[in-house]
Amino acid sequence: MAAEKLKKTARRLLPRNRFARSVSILAGGTAAGQIIVVAASPILTRLYSPEDFGVLAVFASLLGILGVIASLRYQLAIPLPETDEEAANVTALSLVVVLGMALLTAVIAIPFRQPIADALNTPLLADYIWLLPLGLLLMGIYQVFNYWAIRNKAFGVLAQTKLTQSVGMVVVQIGGYALGPIALLIGRIVGQAAGIFSLSTTVINKHRGQFLEVTFSKLAGSTKNHRSFPLISTWSGLCSSGGSQLPPLLIAVILGPGAAGFYALTNRVLSLPVGVISKSMGDVFYGEAIEANKRESLGFLVVDIYSKMVAASLPIAAVLFFSAPEAFRLIFGEDWAKSGELASWMILWVFFQVVTTPLGKVFLILDRHGSALLFQLAFLVTTVISIIIGGLWFEDLIVLVAIMATGRSAVYCFRLGKILKISEERIRELWHPIFSNLPYAALCASPVIFSVNLLSETAYEKYIKFFLFCLSFLMSAVPLLKIFAKR
Repeated sequence: MAAEKLKKTARRLLPRNRFARSVSILAGGTAAGQIIVVAASPILTRLYSPEDFGVLAVFASLLGILGVIASLRYQLAIPLPETDEEAANVTALSLVVVLGMALLTAVIAIPFRQPIADALNTPLLADYIWLLPLGLLLMGIYQVFNYWAIRNKAFGVLAQTKLTQSVGMVVVQIGGYALGPIALLIGRIVGQAAGIFSLSTTVINKHRGQFLEVTFSKLAGSTKNHRSFPLISTWSGLCSSGGSQLPPLLIAVILGPGAAGFYALTNRVLSLPVGVISKSMGDVFYGEAIEANKRESLGFLVVDIYSKMVAASLPIAAVLFFSAPEAFRLIFGEDWAKSGELASWMILWVFFQVVTTPLGKVFLILDRHGSALLFQLAFLVTTVISIIIGGLWFEDLIVLVAIMATGRSAVYCFRLGKILKISEERIRELWHPIFSNLPYAALCASPVIFSVNLLSETAYEKYIKFFLFCLSFLMSAVPLLKIFAKR
């Protein structure tokens, strides 16, 4: 009885607008899981060294890059067909490709594990490389089922899997710390793949008839009909993944696994909240934008979502920019103080990432794979050049991240400008929401700026500093709460 009342209360709190409701459901489940992951990070930094996190960073980067092509991007085509029968064929095709890619990875990675580890300047990785094909298989299967669930708007089921993934990852990484870095790696795999069973039984079984009608000839037809995804979108995905996953690999090679560990922790803490918003918005936006394009209102949807994302994100980004160094030192320990300095710079590109990434689905919907590839390639090249300049020339991790933040932000702005153009919207929509929300963002950051620069470290003033930090974060959350409250 109490559980039923709780469900009714939750339903009343959700926005009535279908798009906002879907985002709230998916983001809510994802947020609950990511809060657990972020809350566990201070424990993990006291159980594992920066070098251990460096091993995790290199492994996760390899898995992330390969995961993009696990199904050769056929999974992105699952929501597009008009009929469930055709979608079932694309789903089956995606699963077959995932299995093939995992076997190919095993054939290459396991025999050459030592040369791979040596090339990446991470010798410990050789002992754990066998986990890579297993992680790729499970991650690829989850991605396929994820897009089938998106097609059927089963966002409640997806939200449950996000929570399962986060809890599973934290339990494995903390509970298995005595095993060493392998616990971090296994936890990462669990964090990518948990929820496969619930998705397959809850979503796929409802369309068992369509899957029983899958044949080799129909698979061949799906391969041909959606060939642009492996031929073009795969390269776009690789460039995108390379831009986000290559930094830990290159930093480990140039500056060592310890530096990669500092970068990995900072990226982990900042990327998880970003993933809550960006991934959830992107998944829901994809489904809604397909329908909006049919109604010829895609441009209006793009501008509306972008404006809301800026209003919700800019004040939070401003507060984090000034508070990160102090916050990281207090939360994760003195050994990780350097991560706070990295976080201040990373916030710059993270902001542009969170407000533009969901809208990137427009390239898929309008069949502009070439444009998507161009910007992903620019993102990759900018990242590599930044790491080479900062690592080889300056030999300084903070300078490296500062250069990368500037370059990445510029690429995101150019990307958004192209999205607005092909959506037949004015380019001024890129800057107008930012300038409109900038004064309030500065107001939100002012208590933190005052506390960091003017207050000393006496016991009394530490309480004042804590109060001012909390005040800034509460103020920055107001626009997000206002958007959620509008029904």
